[in-house]
Amino acid sequence: MVKFTKQFEGQLVPEWKEAFVDYWKLKKDLKKIHLLNNNHDTSSSNKPSFSNKLVSSLRKFAHFQHNRREHGAIQVHRKLDASASKVDLYETELLQQFADTDAAAEFFACLDLQLNKVNQFFRAKEKEFLERGESLKKQMAILIELKSALKQNHAKSHEAKEEDSISGTLSCDEEFIRDAEQGLESSTDELEKLDIEFSDSPKSGEIGKSSRMKKEDRKLRSLSGRIINFQGKNLRIHIPLTNPIRTFSSLLWGDLVNQSSKKCGPDGNKLHINKKRLHHAEKMIRGAFVELYKGLGYLKTFRNLNMLAFVKILKKFDKVTNKQVLPIYLKVVESSYFNSSDKVLKLADEVEDLFVKNFAEDDRRKAMKYLKPTLRKEGSHSVTFFIGLFTGCFLALFIGYIIMAHITGMYRTKSDTMYMQTVYPVLSMFSLLFLHFFLYGCNIFMWRKTRINYSFIFELSPTKELKYNDVFLICATSLTAVIGILFVHLSLVAKGYSYSQVQAISGLLLLAFIAVLVCPLNIIYKSTRYRFLSVIRNIVLSPLYKVVMLDFFMADQLCSQIPMLRDLEYVACYYITGSYKTQDYGYCMRNTYYRDLAYAVSFLPYYWRAMQCARRWFDEGHTSHLVNLGKYVSAMLAAGSKVAYEKERSTGWLCLVVIMSSGATLYQLYWDFVKDWGLLQFNSKNPWLRDELMLRKKFIYFISMVLTISPSSFQCCLHDENEIS
Repeated sequence: MVKFTKQFEGQLVPEWKEAFVDYWKLKKDLKKIHLLNNNHDTSSSNKPSFSNKLVSSLRKFAHFQHNRREHGAIQVHRKLDASASKVDLYETELLQQFADTDAAAEFFACLDLQLNKVNQFFRAKEKEFLERGESLKKQMAILIELKSALKQNHAKSHEAKEEDSISGTLSCDEEFIRDAEQGLESSTDELEKLDIEFSDSPKSGEIGKSSRMKKEDRKLRSLSGRIINFQGKNLRIHIPLTNPIRTFSSLLWGDLVNQSSKKCGPDGNKLHINKKRLHHAEKMIRGAFVELYKGLGYLKTFRNLNMLAFVKILKKFDKVTNKQVLPIYLKVVESSYFNSSDKVLKLADEVEDLFVKNFAEDDRRKAMKYLKPTLRKEGSHSVTFFIGLFTGCFLALFIGYIIMAHITGMYRTKSDTMYMQTVYPVLSMFSLLFLHFFLYGCNIFMWRKTRINYSFIFELSPTKELKYNDVFLICATSLTAVIGILFVHLSLVAKGYSYSQVQAISGLLLLAFIAVLVCPLNIIYKSTRYRFLSVIRNIVLSPLYKVVMLDFFMADQLCSQIPMLRDLEYVACYYITGSYKTQDYGYCMRNTYYRDLAYAVSFLPYYWRAMQCARRWFDEGHTSHLVNLGKYVSAMLAAGSKVAYEKERSTGWLCLVVIMSSGATLYQLYWDFVKDWGLLQFNSKNPWLRDELMLRKKFIYFISMVLTISPSSFQCCLHDENEIS
């Protein structure tokens, strides 16, 4: 039982966890029956009286006759749901006496509830996938027709050397646009990047709405919809702007359909669709097919795991009660909708055939690379070896660096001020950066162990995402390089080389890391590096981009890395202004522009995060985003009052600094504990915490909350005067 529980827990789809069979609840009920049976056996082991023997014999005879009449211990009734859905519901009737009939009846009531729940969820998901499949088939038909027309047009206009394009008319569907503004149009799925409708009239063929996405899509304010008339048929382009990729996709599709006039006349406007943008549309539809196929695979897993769970729990029930209910109930489960329907299998085969034919040039092996990508192994022996190797090298170099610094007198009262002011910011910057990165690797390890689907949450590619051992390898290798170069630098200083000769080493180290980060060659995790750069771009331009989970997660990390950003700013100023040539390490501290820039660096992470909250409120309409925005605004106000106090040290400004800093700190602590951690939920089934918890051991949450209280919680309010003034 324990072995299957781990298998079941490890293979279920995390996003659909509530829809799976509650195997743990059924196990709990079965354990209760087992304990009652043991108590009954213990009480019946005492020597019975003559009357008890007589009653027992009569009961056995009656049960024997009853078994002969009914041929089973239970009977499962199938009835139609009274609601409009008209789905089949199952209810079990006990035909035999059990050691504890009430406990057995409770077990089968729970089992019937699980079966009905699985059937209803499977039916709803199947309907959703079938509607999406039909929509994609229409999209594919449109794409094929447009490509065919483009080829014909290219053959006719080849001699004239005109641009490859096809012409049609564009009409404005005012009703569609008005409904979109009111939020009444919803996409068939959150994974679909493009919706195109193909019909004989503008009003027919509306795509079915997903009930789960309906509520969210009603609040979308950024929506693009157009009707294109081509060869007597209508093509609706519908692009919900739900992330940066879709924002650019919308711009490209808007460029794809070039209007000769902004006004919609009765005859429609001319449009041209060129080959380049048609290829972009093909890429988007291909991605939608891949996501559909992935969803169908999840639904197959849902079916197989639930079927196996029913078999396992019924076997255990027979073993505990010495009854034969497995053949009876399993026959019902096998004939139920979630196991008997073959529409998902047929749709998966159709998707494979369409993908092979239209996107893989009839090469099934090539198509399977997209539909069923091979995931990278969790960890190889070579990666583990190099993690250990570079960790050992880092420790050896770090110990050697400390000994060398002690020998040269860097830790004494009259130490080398030049070295401490110019080299230690570099060491501090890289140490904070890779320590943060190392903790991110620890997060990945715990997320995988607790079955949190972070790849889905952060929209990461399963084939290209960093595993925790990759993160540890990057940290160990980078810190080894940093400490090694600083060790060489300190050795050269100890040997008597002038600072003008060796001071450029620290700057070259920073340039080397930047060069690796932007390197266009497909080496050193190129996809991850470029995804990181795109996220930073989204953060800097946050009001212009739809905010996704990865964007505001990274922006929160930047709010915790303000000391690292200050060190980066100082090092950049030191080398860009050429101060390293004159060894004037105090120039950047004295310069007014640098002081203002130092304050700006303290403001920027909170400003970016505030703009993200504003954009999320604009897109989703939840007032909680405005409350969250207030947290970051309070941090900026506290920092601003500190700036004013530094310029004019008076009692009034000091009181304002204390008030603003205290208010901002309390605001942030309240939001972190109550909103993020879910603390102070008095009516929750988990004392002081929210109802739904991923971890079973609740003390982990309280320990994590205590660890959250760190200097980073107050750094927005209380700055070190030596760093800024």
